[in-house]
Amino acid sequence: MGHIHIELFATLDLVGQAPGGPEEDPEGFPFGGWQAPLLDEVAGAQVYDAYEGTDALLLGRRTYDIFAAYWPHQEGGQDNAIATLFNSVPKYVASRGEPDLSWAGSTQLGPDLAGAVREIRDRHEHVKVVGSLNLVQTLLREKLFDRLDLWVHPIVLGVGKKVFDGGEVPTNLTLLDPPVASPTGTVYLRYGLAEGAPGTGDMSAPDRGRS
Repeated sequence: MGHIHIELFATLDLVGQAPGGPEEDPEGFPFGGWQAPLLDEVAGAQVYDAYEGTDALLLGRRTYDIFAAYWPHQEGGQDNAIATLFNSVPKYVASRGEPDLSWAGSTQLGPDLAGAVREIRDRHEHVKVVGSLNLVQTLLREKLFDRLDLWVHPIVLGVGKKVFDGGEVPTNLTLLDPPVASPTGTVYLRYGLAEGAPGTGDMSAPDRGRS
């Protein structure tokens, strides 16, 4: 069985809407492209390394449309490595509508989204979910992910769709690697899904914090 890796760019108040540009998801959101001023070489290298081994993309409709309009035209350019990867691997699209699937290797998932994702996980080794906040809510609710990569940026927006926005259920995670901070203050956090559910305790207990 393969692994499903969710990759999300978020603010300190965990807004994940339209980090890449104003056209991504503009409805009611004035901060499209908020990530661009905070990009640096360290964060860029982290993002690039996160795609290593990816053999499939799992995307929501909006993210798929943005990617399909951009990446087929980027081979040979500055982002050639990622463009070549994205253009060559299978793309699975979660949509209730009728998306244009002209990007080579694209397939629309059926109405049983959870079942389709489980089949994809069995078929591939390293499935990457990028953005796609509505899809992510389903994956969080069903615990259909193995790793959650968060790039947390040092800004607060106060509005916008959030990473955890109604799909989450009580879940334990484990930090897989030490956090990495970029010069602009972006922190890269890599978590893995862990067993069980969050426990409770008494902060006034004399043995708190002891193993």
